[in-house]
Amino acid sequence: MDRQTGITATPNAPAGKIPQPSEPLLPDDQWGHRAWELLQKLRLRAPLIQCITNVVSMDLMANVLLAAGASPAMLSSIDEISDFTPGVDALCINIGTLSEDGLASMRAAAATAAAAGRPWVLDPVAVNASDFRMEACLGLLELRPAVIRGNASEILGLASARRIRNSKGVDSSHQSFDAVEAAKSLSRSSGAIVAVSGDVDYITDGHVVVGARNGDYMVQKITATGCAITALIAAFISVEPLRALEATACALSIFGVAAELGMEMAAGPASLRMHLIDSLDGLNEDVLVFFFFFFFFFGSGAILGKSLWASIFIYR
Repeated sequence: MDRQTGITATPNAPAGKIPQPSEPLLPDDQWGHRAWELLQKLRLRAPLIQCITNVVSMDLMANVLLAAGASPAMLSSIDEISDFTPGVDALCINIGTLSEDGLASMRAAAATAAAAGRPWVLDPVAVNASDFRMEACLGLLELRPAVIRGNASEILGLASARRIRNSKGVDSSHQSFDAVEAAKSLSRSSGAIVAVSGDVDYITDGHVVVGARNGDYMVQKITATGCAITALIAAFISVEPLRALEATACALSIFGVAAELGMEMAAGPASLRMHLIDSLDGLNEDVLVFFFFFFFFFGSGAILGKSLWASIFIYR
């Protein structure tokens, strides 16, 4: 048993699998300090994050990782994976522009990362759009991702292993709350932390659910912000792999803080993109600790309409 986390590892657990059962939860007033601690650790370690992702998202993903303090590597050739992937700190797989060749690289990278004990994160983009996508994601699940992050429709489809017909491509047809039970089920069956993005983000280990309400609606008008969040999650779990629920929740909330700070200076989506990256780079302890405390002191763990800054609460 790990004395810090209280988690007992499963003796025969596959390499790279995040241990279950539930992590001990932080007290409400400690989330801001924890978010800062993880961000500071990320900045000090500058973890190498390999991203096999779609062609639309590479630029924003790389810049978000750099702004947070990580080192991005957008390497996807199957011929390089055996040499490169064992040395990364985490792997992010995004199926946005899926192809047979790309899928082969994803499978090889996920298997290599797992064998090397490196966590990897799956973003099942538009999994409901085709049988090919669904079958690809179901195959990747067998390689034991540490975290799965998607919108509500993606999580609902993946949890049921059946496509949701008439889905809207990469957009969700459901609210994030609609997918909470599906996310818990998917987490239990896959062994992964599951994050459902939306107006409120829900993160679960299959037992407890943590909610994070923050960000700004304008990020929906910037392509690849969801992809960038998934890459940021990979960076955070690379520095805290045994507390992946905490790391995932903090990554989502920190991105939301940066978005809200950025929107204070932005005129629209184009300038928000720039200011979001600047705000993420400039985040400091005072911002995170004060505004997490503000939420819990005045909010008593409830949802306060639209919070200005990061808000994490326990969903029961």
